[in-house]
Amino acid sequence: MRSIHEVILTVLCIPSVASAFSLILPGPFAQSKRNELKTKLLDLASETKRGINQTPEQREEIRQLFEDLERLNPTKGPLASDKVNGDWSLDYSTSESIIGKGGFPRIGPIVQKIDTKSLSAENSEVVSYFGVKVPRKITAELKPENNQFTNVQFKRFVLGPIEFDAPEKFKGSLDVTYLDDELRLTRGDKGNIFVLTRLSDL
Repeated sequence: MRSIHEVILTVLCIPSVASAFSLILPGPFAQSKRNELKTKLLDLASETKRGINQTPEQREEIRQLFEDLERLNPTKGPLASDKVNGDWSLDYSTSESIIGKGGFPRIGPIVQKIDTKSLSAENSEVVSYFGVKVPRKITAELKPENNQFTNVQFKRFVLGPIEFDAPEKFKGSLDVTYLDDELRLTRGDKGNIFVLTRLSDL
């Protein structure tokens, strides 16, 4: 039970103070800088295979790019924006359990779906167990505290053909520190960071 929880905790995050240090730049300059930082961040995310193969130097560079983008967040109150809704692919995380480092490999995208209208979230992925592809999913209820931070109550686990309710104690939180049309950044428990890009069509 615990290992399943750890693997699909992409939605779990804790509050960040990044928004308090937002960098103020004129519109065109800010957008140009955002594009530059996003390109570098996503290139490194791809190069390191979600962080699985990253070196200490790459890890530090990614964290710096992440923080620089947080200061240029173009969407205030991201949970109040329709941009946050939809399917997102986890492109990078410092959480080794979530990206599967040292464990069973993930096949294809690790997907997070958010719907603030129904206050729900869902994480899904396909894991290869000794060559057998098994889909895994967890659903959750969102309980917002403000327009950036929401508590999360996990509801139900799905592991292949097996489904079961999540224990009441399986709770977390989601803090969105950056959001635009293509990219979402969140900060997670135990100091982990998460980089997600929008999936237009699964």
